[in-house]
Amino acid sequence: MLFSPIHPMHIPDGFLSVLVSIVFWLISVIVIGFALKKTTKQLGERDVPLMGVLAAAIFAGQMLNFSISGGTSGHLLGAAIAVILLGPWPAVLVMTSVVSVQALLFQDGGILALGANIFNMAIVGVFVAYAVYTLLNNLFKKQAWGIFVAGFLSAWSSILIASLSCGLQLAASGTSPANIAIPAMASVHAVIGVGEGLITAGALAFIYAARKDLLKQGEAKPVGNKGIVIGGILIALVLVVFSPLASSHPDGLEWVAEQQGFIAAAKDAFYNIVPDYTMPGISNPAFATIAAGVLGVVIVFSLAYGVARVEKRAAAAEGEQR
Repeated sequence: MLFSPIHPMHIPDGFLSVLVSIVFWLISVIVIGFALKKTTKQLGERDVPLMGVLAAAIFAGQMLNFSISGGTSGHLLGAAIAVILLGPWPAVLVMTSVVSVQALLFQDGGILALGANIFNMAIVGVFVAYAVYTLLNNLFKKQAWGIFVAGFLSAWSSILIASLSCGLQLAASGTSPANIAIPAMASVHAVIGVGEGLITAGALAFIYAARKDLLKQGEAKPVGNKGIVIGGILIALVLVVFSPLASSHPDGLEWVAEQQGFIAAAKDAFYNIVPDYTMPGISNPAFATIAAGVLGVVIVFSLAYGVARVEKRAAAAEGEQR
């Protein structure tokens, strides 16, 4: 069935109170500012194109919902693969780029709720994945398979804990009681997390076979950047081409909202640019979705790459002043 993609844990306006939304906007802005500062000091030359490529691939991957039991769907969050390849602070910027473009251009997630969405997916998701992957990778560092086990569990954990954060925000807003919202979000996203883990482990296996050096932060060869960009963009575009075939079942948060009776609280966006990942002016639904996806890939890549390039130049300027 052809349809416009929907995404897990993208909270629409109306689900959260104004106070909760403002609090998480402030927290997210502070963390993003700190991430920019830390990334300036840590960013390697190979990380500049990699940030753009990962942002584009994660955006495209999020357009492919997969069906799970109970009539719900899920898909890649991407925080784990970003943190494994880049480290936590650049990964925060990559995920922030993706989530922000989804909200501002495609009206996927509310503008007032954007701070909470960034907090859940770009901060909680990233740092949970980082903590779990670091712990398990150190535990299994002498085993080649340890990378894939750590990748799977870090991805699964990032989805689960991010969903708990979302449940807490719903409870704090009075949208749904904590004893209902939190277990409901956890139960459905624990299943979605299995798909996230399998996709992450598969991506790591591909990278391990093609560019094993990319899995060692700070040790990657400073060559082949053009190949990384071309290959990554091609993968993202292939994912976009298949996006009209994604599952039409509601995502985890939407399913919980329907089951718990607060779906009507969602407010429509006060403006539309490319709503529901459907390019205006194209009558064929599949082509309209693909065109929107291509636009998103280009914009997300450009944004993340541009941020990385600015950060790299700032680091070079600091080095010259010393």
